[in-house]
Amino acid sequence: MIDLCHLDEAGFAMTQPTNYSWFPKGKRLSVPFEANQGRRVNVIGAYFSHGPCAGRFKWEARVSLPQSRAKKPRKTLSERAEAHGVKPEAVGKIDAECLVGFLWQIAGRPNGSSESWQRERPLVIPLDNYSVHTSETIKAARPALEKADIHLFYLPSYSPELSDIEPIWQDVKAHELTERSHDQLGGLLKSVTEALQRKADKLLTAYRSAHSLCTTT
Repeated sequence: MIDLCHLDEAGFAMTQPTNYSWFPKGKRLSVPFEANQGRRVNVIGAYFSHGPCAGRFKWEARVSLPQSRAKKPRKTLSERAEAHGVKPEAVGKIDAECLVGFLWQIAGRPNGSSESWQRERPLVIPLDNYSVHTSETIKAARPALEKADIHLFYLPSYSPELSDIEPIWQDVKAHELTERSHDQLGGLLKSVTEALQRKADKLLTAYRSAHSLCTTT
């Protein structure tokens, strides 16, 4: 038996695209627009579709702040983060180093484990050919990952339909994010975090309703 876990990233803008909505007949719905101006919430996520952990959706969110044009920034990271309503530890990029850490996290490796740590069963992770996924950092990490029975599998190019996490992102953006526009980054982060948690709860509940309760280790 193996764990199959689909991995991908998604971004959330200050104002989400408006596709359709319900509103009283004869009246016009107005959705305020807020320009990004370098502000964004980026998320890396992983959905377990098969195996004892099936139905679980794990994620990690990081925020992007506007870049300072000054040669010497006048404000510290903490001050800049506070001005946008977020904590400094939430600021960061979803880069290759972040991906490596997330891979170990979803694999279940405890903090402080030795290099000989290995999963009880193989973990197969399908992902697309995004440059971060194929970077030198990831290539360097693969031997250690494979030694721990964590295996990356690259999907064919331009084949999002083969990833089970793509519909999750679509549903979160189209249905779980009920507030479509935010004037502060902290508000967007809060909404995205709550939407992702609601979706994670729904996915696990739906899977357990359709299958017997999965056993985790």
